[in-house]
Amino acid sequence: MNADRKEEAEAVSAAALGNMAIGRSTYAAGSDTIRIGVIGCGDRGSGAALNAMNADPGVRLVAMADLFEDRVRNKRGSLKRQRPKQVAVDDAHCFVGFDGYRKVIESVDVVLIACAAKFHPTYLKAAVEAGKHVFVEKPHAIDPPGIREVIAASELAKKKKLSVVSGLHSRYDMGYGETVKGIHDGAIGDIVAIEENFLRGPYGLVSRKPGLTEIQYQCSNQYHFAWLSGDDVPQSLVHNVDRATWVMREQVPVKVHGLGGRSSSFDEVYGNVFDHHSTIYEYANGVRLYAFCRTQVRCYNEVSSIIMGTKGRCNLTACRIDGETKWRYRGPRVSPYDIEHQRLFASIRSGKPINNGGYMARSTMTTIMGQISCYTGQEVKWDKASKSDFTLGPKPEPCSFDMEPPVKPGADGRYPVPIPGVTKLI
Repeated sequence: MNADRKEEAEAVSAAALGNMAIGRSTYAAGSDTIRIGVIGCGDRGSGAALNAMNADPGVRLVAMADLFEDRVRNKRGSLKRQRPKQVAVDDAHCFVGFDGYRKVIESVDVVLIACAAKFHPTYLKAAVEAGKHVFVEKPHAIDPPGIREVIAASELAKKKKLSVVSGLHSRYDMGYGETVKGIHDGAIGDIVAIEENFLRGPYGLVSRKPGLTEIQYQCSNQYHFAWLSGDDVPQSLVHNVDRATWVMREQVPVKVHGLGGRSSSFDEVYGNVFDHHSTIYEYANGVRLYAFCRTQVRCYNEVSSIIMGTKGRCNLTACRIDGETKWRYRGPRVSPYDIEHQRLFASIRSGKPINNGGYMARSTMTTIMGQISCYTGQEVKWDKASKSDFTLGPKPEPCSFDMEPPVKPGADGRYPVPIPGVTKLI
């Protein structure tokens, strides 16, 4: 089995875990307790911590970090109420600021990274270099240099026999796994085209609080500033693109052209991201992937993955195949958010590390090239984009609350956005 197929099989095999509890074998360090720490205390960070504690009764949350102290304190209190026996974060292990991630890494066995996407590659690299297992949320980078850092960190993790598990949870969904297997076994024939949709209202909007500096405000509202989040193609559509990459047996597209902009979201709280994107990817075999995302109010919403083949059609998110073969997944559905952590801790306890680095990099890089195309209005090719040194905003390491804001509001309070046909990135 080649590396990519092995990686896919490892993710799909998560279905085999089902509701089974992980064996209470002794952890390699000589203790039944596995210490975890979370970097990023928003809803996804606290959610990942809960998933980790759900996955293994021996997990103890012992360290937390965020750029803002109130977030650390509030989430610690909330998690403690929900898991009083597993949350053991004292005041000395509540870390605040841009260097808090290092202190979490020093304090734990497993690092959960769920902060602004800009910092994911840097924190992943630091954790692996320190010999720690890692769960890292999507998107795994927001620019090509970040992707290369993810690849390097994942390769180092393999050498050090450390697990790296991705927050691209579709790979751990039991129904999706069986459905993709059916596609790969020929249930819909040859794939002709794929349509992906992630259409919904704005999310994570944070209004400006009195007293915040410009950088502090942007960091508090990170989903709506491209230099922190990467905008919505990497931030949200990455789940859809990852499912398409999986279906396409880990192929990457050779090129993309995209359309995007802002048509209805103009207030300060929307930052400098687009509110709609359309990306059309083409693979070497001629298959096209049509992928759309939108974050607007009072509009039609849909989250779907539709794969069209010569012998039928698959609605992947519904786990259904129609055409010459009619099939629907009717097995158990366990939360993939829990399963990905079950797999992580099972791998740690068994001493058989898993590494999702390959598809993490492929799927995220696919969305990055799509975002670049939407911003510039140009066709973007994989080879050129993946080798580019373009960075979205400042590099992660020197970021601080004292730095010059990468983007500033105009006289009307609105932030400037890229202009397709004018903006140049690579």
